[in-house]
Amino acid sequence: LAVNAGFRQTYEEQLLGATAHVNLSKKDAGGILDYDALARRLRRLEGVTSVSPGLYETVLITSGNRARGIVLKGIRLEDSPEQEKLFTRWREGKADLNQPKQGAAPPLLIGHKLAQELGVFAGDLVMVTSPQGHLTPFGLLPRYRSFRIAGIFESGFWDFDAGWAFTRLDVMQSLLSLEDRVSLLEMRLEDIYAAEEISRTAVHLAGKDFVSTPWMEMHQSLFRVLRLEKLVTGLFIGLIVMVAGLNILILLVMLVLEKRREIAVLLSLGARTAQVQRIFILHGVSIGALGTLVGLTLGYTVAILGDRYRLIPLEPQIYGIAYVPFNPHALDGVVIIAAALLISLAATLYPARRATRVLPVEILRYE
Repeated sequence: LAVNAGFRQTYEEQLLGATAHVNLSKKDAGGILDYDALARRLRRLEGVTSVSPGLYETVLITSGNRARGIVLKGIRLEDSPEQEKLFTRWREGKADLNQPKQGAAPPLLIGHKLAQELGVFAGDLVMVTSPQGHLTPFGLLPRYRSFRIAGIFESGFWDFDAGWAFTRLDVMQSLLSLEDRVSLLEMRLEDIYAAEEISRTAVHLAGKDFVSTPWMEMHQSLFRVLRLEKLVTGLFIGLIVMVAGLNILILLVMLVLEKRREIAVLLSLGARTAQVQRIFILHGVSIGALGTLVGLTLGYTVAILGDRYRLIPLEPQIYGIAYVPFNPHALDGVVIIAAALLISLAATLYPARRATRVLPVEILRYE
């Protein structure tokens, strides 16, 4: 459960660090005109912390004889300080998208995996080619422009570190010849779980030509898999505890058979059946409680140490992150304690009732 919660928390932090909580875009592919005025109106919505325009395009980035297809995003950091959460660590340079001087190559921020593939460092020049070309007498030619690597970041999420780059919004608009429009408005919220409600409000405010997409819908396949994994994990834990409860039941049945003479003596001396039942119930529940305590202690210890020292590595190209994250929740421990004690209690009922069916006269006569 700690692993499942760790994956969910890590994916939420990494994905929502680079993508918005709610995306507002036009239904057609024409882009959003007069986006600054619409952004000011959206910022007045309750629960919205920032609204920033964004422009995406899949481009080819080239350095020497090395080339890579990436997603290039035009941003304005001043409109969305939360955007910098993506850039959690800098290998080289910094988040500086200011133009150094007139006529110089515009700045570009790239992930460290992409920088390794291209063999570039901060300050190097790269060529970006856009498929959005322009007509010439020789046919449709792609647009291209030189960029200067201003910084190399490490977000911890492989997709962004290996396949994304960021530049200024006006530079991106110039590259795509879209000086007066953006592809979407990105909204960030105080409460990420209010995204669906604010998404509906944003569409009502913007108009019928717009469509709004909350983050749960953008990444629904990923989080649906995580929910399914948590359900399966819970079922497996339940089966394991039931097997442990079955062991307690077998142990107590054998104990009843072994202690028949002692039970007969107690009953003949005046012990009540409820007292005899209580002996075996407390015995079984104490076994379950001790096992639960030891198991939780080991589980939380492994989870805390595994997350702190990143003990289990992963393949980033497959899982998106380089290690197994652990996020142990106290509520999960409480639920497991309750389930384990309940199953332990249920496992003691049959042996306890069987113990009270011992006939003292028969046992003492023949044994």
